[in-house]
Amino acid sequence: MTSETEHAEKMRRIKEARDRMMEGKVGEKGLLIVHTGKGKGKSSSAFGMVMRCLGHGMKVGVVQYVKGGWDTGEARLLKKFPELCEIRTLGEGFTWETQDKARDIAAAERAWAESRRMLADAQYRMVVLDELNIALRYGFIPLEPVLEAIAARPPLQHCVVTGRNAPEAMIEAADLVTEMTLVKHPFRAGIKAQPGVEF
Repeated sequence: MTSETEHAEKMRRIKEARDRMMEGKVGEKGLLIVHTGKGKGKSSSAFGMVMRCLGHGMKVGVVQYVKGGWDTGEARLLKKFPELCEIRTLGEGFTWETQDKARDIAAAERAWAESRRMLADAQYRMVVLDELNIALRYGFIPLEPVLEAIAARPPLQHCVVTGRNAPEAMIEAADLVTEMTLVKHPFRAGIKAQPGVEF
């Protein structure tokens, strides 16, 4: 066990090193943030950032590519902030639920039209494209125009893209990528998706 003096000296050295590191961190820009992987928490993390933006009085746009028919907690909450948040839930469920590729493509195209509109509007400080990676994986919308629109967005606008299997080009373009890793999930023990946890 270290003494108070040793602890204080160690913390002083750590603070000096951190202060030196932070001296050069003065830039600001809109970030492309990608949450991907098989683990839970991709959309949840994105909505955590939405809450932060709302807390700072920043306008946010959200487009949901999959969760169309679901009564989600995030949609219920965000609709209480119409002056700060526009949420467009345009998906029709997972592809295995609709079993209609043409319908899935049409839904993804509607969602992408809304996404493009928000990405072009500097009023939105953050745009969340929830489960966009799923639409890209199945080829419902082409990747290249998506990357072009994201790259052309206003300089201080953040864009958060969620969903499993992020394309390599999306990962390469991103400023921040987090891969959620599945360690354990209650679904495997027969527990269904529950309000407040999954939706």
